[in-house]
Amino acid sequence: MEIRVLQYFLAIAREQSIVRAAQSLHLSQPTLSTQIKNLEEELGKQLFIRGTKGSRKVTLTEEGMILRKRAEEILDLVKKAENEILLSDSVIIGDVYIGAGETDGMRLLAKMAGKLRRDYPGIHYHISSGNANFVMERLDKGLIDFGLIFMLPDLKKYDVLKLPTKNVWVVIMQKDDPLAEKESISPEDLWDKPLILSQELTESSPLIRWMRKKPSTLNTTVSYNLLFNASLFVEEGLGYAISFDKLLNISGDSGLVIRPLNPPLEVKMYLVWKKYQVFSKAADKFLQTLHESLDEKVNV
Repeated sequence: MEIRVLQYFLAIAREQSIVRAAQSLHLSQPTLSTQIKNLEEELGKQLFIRGTKGSRKVTLTEEGMILRKRAEEILDLVKKAENEILLSDSVIIGDVYIGAGETDGMRLLAKMAGKLRRDYPGIHYHISSGNANFVMERLDKGLIDFGLIFMLPDLKKYDVLKLPTKNVWVVIMQKDDPLAEKESISPEDLWDKPLILSQELTESSPLIRWMRKKPSTLNTTVSYNLLFNASLFVEEGLGYAISFDKLLNISGDSGLVIRPLNPPLEVKMYLVWKKYQVFSKAADKFLQTLHESLDEKVNV
């Protein structure tokens, strides 16, 4: 039984699909199917229940669930051994790929990169920006190592590190708007106003729950996924943009102002990566440094 094949097995268990697992592993579907068939023959047990003709979903058999638990333990030990060997080398070079939405929380990751840069100048960073769907899609396809998101993902598929920073929701409006005279903005203040809202909002979103209105009843004049673009529509009088704080530099002769929500609304942030992910040496070092830094803050 090879470690590589165990990784293939766990990828299928995670994705519940041979097609999606093959894509994430950068293998052809027939190659992956053959590897798993050989594993089942080697063990003399069926590991997956294939879906009906119209469904590609696969589920674990009882024997498959046993193997998943043991495979996870085996790969954890292998990973620890690799880390002890790889990270003992003072020469670490490579690339770290991160996907994230617009958030000031990226500052924490930037600080980690700066800390590493002094000792490991050969590590390079690649940042992809977009909404949560964009980030998770790139993560699933193996195009990025880490995703920075604002909600807990499926813990069966992803490992998660909760970050000690939060995003605070605010309203952005014209400086001469009557609401700008208020210190904070309540849901009732916005019920009859034209709104500029994120494209990702759903009925279960914290902001929608804060508004106490269904999305279909709100007067959404503009939807956005990049706040700078949305702010231009605010400047032109098309509505009030609701977004995370610290994303716009409003100072000097800007015609815009920012007001907090009342009651306040905060969103937690998580760094996520795929379970059983095989990281580059650079990505491993980045994650290790982030873990150590957060542990130091907790112990202070």
